Amino acid sequence: MKALPDADKTLNLILSRLDDMKAEETVTIDLRGKSAFSDYMIVTTGRANRHVGAIAENVAKGLKENGIKKLHIEGLPNCDWVLIDSGDVIVHVFRPEVREFYNLERLWTQGPTAAAT
Repeated sequence: MKALPDADKTLNLILSRLDDMKAEETVTIDLRGKSAFSDYMIVTTGRANRHVGAIAENVAKGLKENGIKKLHIEGLPNCDWVLIDSGDVIVHVFRPEVREFYNLERLWTQGPTAAAT
């Protein structure tokens, strides 16, 4: 597992790329202590499929240029929801309707609740 400063550096790189690409409604969720698989999750929106794809490709390019080679990317063919897993930081890029439907922020930011029976 990488040291925390690397996670913060990766986070800042991704946030900068998202800003450059005019991603909308970007939310960063701190997963430290909540998840064993990642330190941060970013949820953001592109205006349309092409915008979602362009954002995802730009973020992936930036990560690769900064030495993060083991990227796992899903969803690029359709560009409704693209997931980029860099290890320390996971990025979800959605079209607005898809983001609203899945509402990932709510899942990760509200406190634990009892399971429905």
